[in-house]
Amino acid sequence: MKLIARFFYWLTGWKTEGEMPKVNKFVAIMAPHTSAWDLVYGMFAKYIFGMDFSFFGKKEIFKFPFGLFFRALGGIPVDRSANNNLVEQAVKTFNEREHFYLALSPEGTRQYVEKWRTGFYYIALQAKVPILLGYIDFERKVTGLGPLFYPTGDIDKDIEEIKNFYRPIKGRHPEKGVI
Repeated sequence: MKLIARFFYWLTGWKTEGEMPKVNKFVAIMAPHTSAWDLVYGMFAKYIFGMDFSFFGKKEIFKFPFGLFFRALGGIPVDRSANNNLVEQAVKTFNEREHFYLALSPEGTRQYVEKWRTGFYYIALQAKVPILLGYIDFERKVTGLGPLFYPTGDIDKDIEEIKNFYRPIKGRHPEKGVI
């Protein structure tokens, strides 16, 4: 898969930058999330970086026949209509595993939203793991892994600092970005 991913990136003129951090656990956020293409480039980047991450996806994308494919990629179906405590479930998974990487979109959707969802932040804070700042920049045709961010508990200050990192990065549809 790594070879196929590199070939796809070469064929489309995309590059990667950054490197996989040497920690056993983290919450990776990928932003901005404005297009279904984010999943394509993100999945190929997963293989290029050698990152075996899991991700939450709305349960509808896990229906046959695509469900087998998304599960094989590390997908975990969630029911967004029900009041499930995903933060609690994710923290429990972090506590049970020696190695675990969870990738999430702070927007929670490809559509425009007024503000980011904060589940990723609370998962990292409660599980005592860093947040990896990942990005897909369509303007520069780059998928990258930025620095690790360690949440302090001051959510307003921390989210603003994280958003400052993302401000120069352009999604496929910048008008849908929250930053």
